[in-house]
Amino acid sequence: MTTPRTGEPGRRPGERGDLLDPRCPTRQLLDRIGTKWTSMAVKVLAEEAPDELRFAELRRRIPGISQKMLSVTMRSLARDGLVARRVEPTVPPAVHYRLTELGLSLEQPLAALRVWAETHMPEIDRSNRLADEAPSG
Repeated sequence: MTTPRTGEPGRRPGERGDLLDPRCPTRQLLDRIGTKWTSMAVKVLAEEAPDELRFAELRRRIPGISQKMLSVTMRSLARDGLVARRVEPTVPPAVHYRLTELGLSLEQPLAALRVWAETHMPEIDRSNRLADEAPSG
């Protein structure tokens, strides 16, 4: 049985949802914070905390991210309250980002996931090679 979503009848404030339900707010949040770009942005901003970074500097420090993807990622993080966004009224506007306290609290679990990935990458690579070499069927 699934738990009703926040704001639905029968749902108490603070009650956990059902992660397997696609409508579960927790699942939706994990979809947002579980991306590689979010993990990289949080890592870079955590390294600078409590200081801010400008958008262009963030982009330089995250190899491979497009301007559009960084913009989408940062807007999502700001909307969720993980990042504070400050805009200087210059031409063009200078946009600065820093992690909020909530955002800083996300760095530790994401760092643990990065360490796990780095530690187990040789095993994953080996498994992928074996799967690629195995006959189909």
